[in-house]
Amino acid sequence: MRLPSLFAAWRQVLAAGYSLQALRGDLAAGLTVGIIAIPLAMALAIAVGVAPQHGLYTVLVAAPLIALCGGSRFNISGPTAAFVVILLPITQQFGLGGLLLCSMLAGLILIALGLLRAGRLIEFVPYPVTLGFTAGIGIVIAVLQIKDLLGLRLDGAPQHFLDQLALLGQALPDFRPGDALTAAVSLATLLLWPRLAPRVPGHLVALAVGVLAALLLEAAGLPVATLGERFSYSLDGVSQPGIPPFLPAFAWPWQLPGPDGQPLVLSFELIRQLLAPAFAIAMLGAIESLLCAVVADGMTGSKHDPNGELLGQGLGNLVAPLFGGITATAAIARSAANVRAGAYSPLAAIVHAGVVLLAMLLLAPLFSYLPMASLAALLLVVAWNMSEPHHVLHTLRIAPRSDVLVLLTCLALTVLFDMVLAVGVGLLLAAGLFIKRMSELTDAQPLPRQQLALLGELPDGVLAYSIRGPLFFGAAEKALSVLRRFNPGVKVVVVEMSAVPLLDMTALAALENVLRDYRQQGVGLVLSGASANLRLKLRRAGIRREPGVLAFARDLAQARAKALDWLEASP
Repeated sequence: MRLPSLFAAWRQVLAAGYSLQALRGDLAAGLTVGIIAIPLAMALAIAVGVAPQHGLYTVLVAAPLIALCGGSRFNISGPTAAFVVILLPITQQFGLGGLLLCSMLAGLILIALGLLRAGRLIEFVPYPVTLGFTAGIGIVIAVLQIKDLLGLRLDGAPQHFLDQLALLGQALPDFRPGDALTAAVSLATLLLWPRLAPRVPGHLVALAVGVLAALLLEAAGLPVATLGERFSYSLDGVSQPGIPPFLPAFAWPWQLPGPDGQPLVLSFELIRQLLAPAFAIAMLGAIESLLCAVVADGMTGSKHDPNGELLGQGLGNLVAPLFGGITATAAIARSAANVRAGAYSPLAAIVHAGVVLLAMLLLAPLFSYLPMASLAALLLVVAWNMSEPHHVLHTLRIAPRSDVLVLLTCLALTVLFDMVLAVGVGLLLAAGLFIKRMSELTDAQPLPRQQLALLGELPDGVLAYSIRGPLFFGAAEKALSVLRRFNPGVKVVVVEMSAVPLLDMTALAALENVLRDYRQQGVGLVLSGASANLRLKLRRAGIRREPGVLAFARDLAQARAKALDWLEASP
């Protein structure tokens, strides 16, 4: 088996040639996307329940490593909103150490998927399933932001959506006007700025306006919660507000604090508990990254290596947690911005990580003034965009009822329970409905008139049927059971099978049962028009030509001749 190669994207770039103009494009795109990534990385880290610097660490380590080793020239990787629903419960139950260990396990799973060349398997995830759980994730993220948007103080940390709504309702009368006004100003800027100056990233302007609004409101006696008030770090034994202005240190995840503040105890039981969410992280990361690569290919005319991209994503998620980075995957919005800004190669993703590094080293003290309400407003817009309400409504209007059922089921399960259950149930439901539709396409009927004419006049002792459609476990028994329904005087049954593309083990077992009944009744079966592939499968299953019981015919004319010969030879 040929293994997917590392550096697949770079191999494409070097094969196509790299010029000074391409370098300028990569530098400009990296600068643009790096500026976009800084507040998003911090906001998403906060959303999953960890300090904001862990989002920046993810960009610093995972983004350049994935760009270097992966299979897409234009993907920009880092923290994404899609993971909030999965990662927040992990943080609440296992702490920072458990979250980072789970990310490493997901990285190993992604590497395994890449080595097994499973990149194309992601294409088999139905669109209603993807749309349903992304819309559900968007709803959950939006609700999670209400707390900081209004400056609410919740009693406890609810782990379920309905509990979250109940606590928000209880805390709503005590909202803080300063936070609410700051959020409103930031949100209005986010929505209006792209229409005024689309070349300047709107979220940077929104955060700047939010900082200014917060300072004015503080001066007017209306307090506004800021990042520096919520988060701090220790330097030489002294607590400092905000995020640390230095590089992350290497640490094994199990050396970091768990939910009780004590280091985790690495054990088989801990790995067992984290394996299911790690698998969910890996599958969502694979879907998100490969969808992102497809979008980038559509914008540029390039072609990514899906297995190489899975390998790169796996390495990024395996290494980043060792330096405090949380789960990373390719982000569609940032990758699209990367393409529009003129990127040519993965160097743009590496430059974008360098921009984040410089910002963290030089501007960390200023980040302390960022209002939590402004960061929440930023994530609220991200949640709206990722939920794609126009696509959901359009699908609800035009899709078949079965697809609508899958979409709504995935959405509801994602919101009310979790994404792991939603995707599992959605895939099973979609598969079941697909099997039902396919089984309805398979039938066994008396031979149509135009084909019956090819057989000519048939004696009373001969019946002719036509089977159309795949003979698989959902349809085989129903279709082949028709072959048992005939009068006692019938001696030969002709079955036309040219419209049968495949058969599985269930069909083989059902056909063996039919042949056993025919032997007991002295009835012969002639299979006409079966493809070479079907005949090979029958031979491998031990269903072979048997005088007076089973014969094969190229076409209906030959089948007629064999049927008449059997009638003459029968007593």
